Amino acid sequence: MPRPESAEPAQTAEELQARLGREKVLLERAQRRNYCYDGIAMGMTPALVVLPTSTTDVVEVVRFANRVGLPLVARGAASGLSGGAVPIQESIVVSFTRMTGLQIDPQARLATAQPGVVTLQISEQARPYGLWYPPDPASFRTSTIGGNLAENAGGPMCFKKGVTGDYVVELEFVDFAGQVHRLRREAFDLVGLLVGSEGTLGLITEAKLRLEPIPRYTRTLMAIFSEVGQAAEAVSESIAAGAVPSKLEFMDSGCINAVEDYLKLGLPRQAGAILLVDTDGDDPLIVQEELAWVAEACQKHGATVRMARDDAESEALWKARRSISPAIGAIKPKRMNEDIAVPRSSLPEVVRAIESLGRQYGLRVVQFGHIGDGNLHPNVLYDPKVESEEKVWELLHEIARVALRHGGVLSGEHGIGLMKRDFMSEAVDPETLGALWAVKAAFDPQNRLNPGKVLPETNSRPH
Repeated sequence: MPRPESAEPAQTAEELQARLGREKVLLERAQRRNYCYDGIAMGMTPALVVLPTSTTDVVEVVRFANRVGLPLVARGAASGLSGGAVPIQESIVVSFTRMTGLQIDPQARLATAQPGVVTLQISEQARPYGLWYPPDPASFRTSTIGGNLAENAGGPMCFKKGVTGDYVVELEFVDFAGQVHRLRREAFDLVGLLVGSEGTLGLITEAKLRLEPIPRYTRTLMAIFSEVGQAAEAVSESIAAGAVPSKLEFMDSGCINAVEDYLKLGLPRQAGAILLVDTDGDDPLIVQEELAWVAEACQKHGATVRMARDDAESEALWKARRSISPAIGAIKPKRMNEDIAVPRSSLPEVVRAIESLGRQYGLRVVQFGHIGDGNLHPNVLYDPKVESEEKVWELLHEIARVALRHGGVLSGEHGIGLMKRDFMSEAVDPETLGALWAVKAAFDPQNRLNPGKVLPETNSRPH
């Protein structure tokens, strides 16, 4: 990439290393090579990698990048599943894993977290005060708050408790020019604009997050179905009955058997699908009543219902749900993870259509997800040595089209990133794409913040 007119040729990576400290700037290719991937995609080896420990360091890196004319790609734990943190051209990767400052204010019920804080750590540090942080992506033991903010991550709690963006009170971010801004939830809600923007509008360096009191009671059930569509039908029936489960998760037969091979938990291998459901609250009678409504709705659609006997059994069931990704990863060498969200009324038709598409393409497809929120994760499992990657992409495109035909969207929580960028032209009309490009240009006029992600190159882009 050519240098801008304001470039300072004398400024070198070694000078940046001297300025920030040798341990914060990685120059060796063998080191840099470790920063070219995320949870599902591989990109280019970055030109250099910076590991800041403060907002001041981030400002320094952004200003350096402007001087040398290199793009910036923000990176957290690299557990993302859309290629969002993968450099696709010569770039500087800003890895936030060393920005791990975390403070709990129990009186205000707030956590102040730097982007490298692991999601689970917030609840762990808040628990002594009777508080917790509800957004809990399945990767909560490894994913970081910065990545959660970039993708507006959801999780099993999303139906009742909401997603990451619902808990953000205030953000600090560094803009394209190296200026620091603090945003609150005010008119025009720029916080809401930054959350979910996948590092394309600014580099988030701190967030104030709302905490909630820990519910006093939780109950769990597993509903076992013979067919995936029945499970989807029971979801709408449960909610129509008045239940507001804190967790309502779906696993199809492929996931059930993969997890059983992986953990040997005694899951029903013969099932076509299962629902895992939690209800919670401070009144045990209401908690139990809600669970009974769910059980009745599931039985109406042919399910066998099993109530968790105790906390240990409940924990085992949720361990099964959180282990799906590593379990299905053992089936085939590679996988592509879709992340569609559709109206609940369309769920039965959508899960059946996806199952049918897998058979039609002759590829292994498994489905799971936060079905209470209409968020499904169809995964295409394949061996690139014997199965066509072009065919895999065709199938992914068809799955995306299923979601769009049923009034859904391309991503519920994993983001658009690189993997679904080219589908955006079908999901969003040209006028809206033009408006999105205008927002991008306002925040990042030189297109240096995570370029090539989210928005497709179309005529809608301003020149």
